[in-house]
Amino acid sequence: MSYLAPAEFVTKMVDAGESKIYMSTRDTLIRAYMAGAILSLAAVFAVTASVMTGSPLVGAILFPVGFCMLYLLGFDLLTGVFVLTPLAWLDKRPGVTIKGILRNWGLVFTGNFLGALTVAFMMAFIFTYGFSVLPSDVGQKIGHIGEARTLGYAQYGLMGWITIFIRGMLCNWMVSTGVVGAMISTTVSGKVIAMWMPIMLFFAMTFEHSVVNMFLFPSGLMMGGNFSLLDYFIWNEIPVVLGNLVGGLAFTGLTLYVTHIRTAPKRAPV
Repeated sequence: MSYLAPAEFVTKMVDAGESKIYMSTRDTLIRAYMAGAILSLAAVFAVTASVMTGSPLVGAILFPVGFCMLYLLGFDLLTGVFVLTPLAWLDKRPGVTIKGILRNWGLVFTGNFLGALTVAFMMAFIFTYGFSVLPSDVGQKIGHIGEARTLGYAQYGLMGWITIFIRGMLCNWMVSTGVVGAMISTTVSGKVIAMWMPIMLFFAMTFEHSVVNMFLFPSGLMMGGNFSLLDYFIWNEIPVVLGNLVGGLAFTGLTLYVTHIRTAPKRAPV
């Protein structure tokens, strides 16, 4: 069968988390770099489609193409390892430690950020012809996104910070469901369909994804966005990373693990 039962694909999740912890530094960084770069290109594609059609929904429908590409190629996003690697620790896999998990997260964050930053520079260069003219319509849109998702939250103080944290939680609930979607089928078409649905949902709802934002905000700053690097980290990247961690692990990783691997005893018949 092309569909795996939950107990089977949750076991694959734990296996994947264990393998990522033991992966070499070189391979981890390269895979994360490519994931950040491909997802950034998909973000440009989605914003371009939204500007061209005047419909953000069109961008949301098209954005998952990048996510599907990177996971079919075996690359890694921070939002994915947030969910998979702790499961290997909970499952008491030999040699898996908190230190090893944090090492993996740090390497994947670094790789994702460098990949996103590379594409951010390249696209900012393209949109401004080497920073010699004002940004194109798409470039201006990216700059406005940066302003709205930093200063727009900052004006509400603590409640704004908590709001973006929750949006990060909801984002990785869906994105990590997409990561799991890559494991529930043995066919490419099945994997793509399973990944496409939750990723389209998160993008359409404008939830906050830490790796997508690693592209949007630096690119916006390069094109003259009216916010600062400090605004980006305090009022976006930090709360989004934390929200992505909590949401993905709590809503996807743990719920699947405890109900399909560490199941509770069955009730006795009455």
